[in-house]
Amino acid sequence: MMKTFKVTLTSLVVLLVLLTPACRTKKKPVTTPPAEATATVPDVPPPPVDTASRVTPTEDFVKDTPGPTEVEFPNDIEELNRFVQREGYVRDAFYNYDEATLDDAAQTALSSSATWLKGQGSAYNVLIEGHCDERGTEQYNLALGDRRANSAREYLMTLGVDGRRIRTVSYGEERPFEEGHDDSSMAQNRRSHIVLVR
Repeated sequence: MMKTFKVTLTSLVVLLVLLTPACRTKKKPVTTPPAEATATVPDVPPPPVDTASRVTPTEDFVKDTPGPTEVEFPNDIEELNRFVQREGYVRDAFYNYDEATLDDAAQTALSSSATWLKGQGSAYNVLIEGHCDERGTEQYNLALGDRRANSAREYLMTLGVDGRRIRTVSYGEERPFEEGHDDSSMAQNRRSHIVLVR
């Protein structure tokens, strides 16, 4: 019995040795796609190439280079003043209560005005009106309006606007921009208002 066991064991070992190299070199089966995936697609010609619209490397892709746009200003001086104020070319300087010094916002507004006055607005003279709110006496507000108009004039001159083009006037509280008596209305009346003149 031992002999039969040894023969069987030996046969199994020989069989394993023979089958092992076959398993290592066994190739994976090749799968084929389904029939509908391999269906032939009819030859479609490529779309025609438009060589006329192609840009060559030396050609600029922008056909029309935009130039500076010319702004057409109104001829009527009153309409011109409304236009430049509305478009922000000329801006008023606003003040705190009972002050004639320019804060950062007022300086920014006057800087913007100076840029336009030295460029496109160089043909116009300037009248700076000093305005106040209704608090204070008439005489005091006229003096305060004068100080406000002159502070704006001096600042414009430091920015390069010719002082010979600038006149000042004080209206005090006489010509309010807002008729209300609340804080927001009075704040609108504390200003140096720039007017273009010929």
